[in-house]
Amino acid sequence: MIYSRSAMGDEQFATLAPQCVEIYQDAPISYMTAHSQELLAHLAATVPVVPVTTRTQAQFDRVTLPGSPFPYAVVSNGGRILVDGTDDATWRASIDHAVRSTAADLDTVVAELRRRTDDSWVKSLRIADDLFCYLVVDLASQPADFLADWTQWCGRHGWTVSQQGRKIYATPGCVTKSSAIGEVRRRLVDSDRITADAPLISAGDGWLDADLLETSDAAIRPSHGELENLGWNRDHVAVTEHSGALAGEEILTWFGDYVRSATEAGDRDINQDAVNELEATP
Repeated sequence: MIYSRSAMGDEQFATLAPQCVEIYQDAPISYMTAHSQELLAHLAATVPVVPVTTRTQAQFDRVTLPGSPFPYAVVSNGGRILVDGTDDATWRASIDHAVRSTAADLDTVVAELRRRTDDSWVKSLRIADDLFCYLVVDLASQPADFLADWTQWCGRHGWTVSQQGRKIYATPGCVTKSSAIGEVRRRLVDSDRITADAPLISAGDGWLDADLLETSDAAIRPSHGELENLGWNRDHVAVTEHSGALAGEEILTWFGDYVRSATEAGDRDINQDAVNELEATP
């Protein structure tokens, strides 16, 4: 839903009335179009919206989204659930236990990653939330066989790999957005915010979003990003006509249309999980 200026492109940035929603190191770095802000604000006033992102809590907290504060948010790719902006320690403890039980530890993965990379094409290696890691790379210099080889190694050790532009993520396979949203959904049902049969709709553009899209009743992805490059499609997942920031507007319009259609059909409760920022940031 949010884009850097470079991701929007000069034409979209000049014509779509972008509004800054994130400042980092005293500089504006992420934007939403004015229309997207209006659409998201209306959606959040109508149904439960749960932001979901691979960002850490600190990175998520930099972003000012219309409709905030949100009762629930999922950050760190499902590694943390925020309740009224506060980390749920019980959920994180369950994640740490699952990682210890099913995957290689972070130190082992980082050590292997360092062995496979060098400064000729890697700009930085970063640790996120003491849970996963990612590279920031020079795409032009990235070895052609690195991603496939790294994906195979990680798969044998219980980890998942995703490349989103200049960033290559390695995350424990048990840490997923769908599992965290499943827990949020359970809490929303238990608190009578939604009914047990309320549909779940979502959006995302990367491999780390695929499990959430798979488990949703209906979903949409943009015609750009990692899933587009992979040719990833499902019958219940729509694809936008536009790319860039216009795709963000199209996704939010699709959400609103879905909610209206379901309401008109007699569904009184809709659980809408609005998902990931579509552009990675520092």
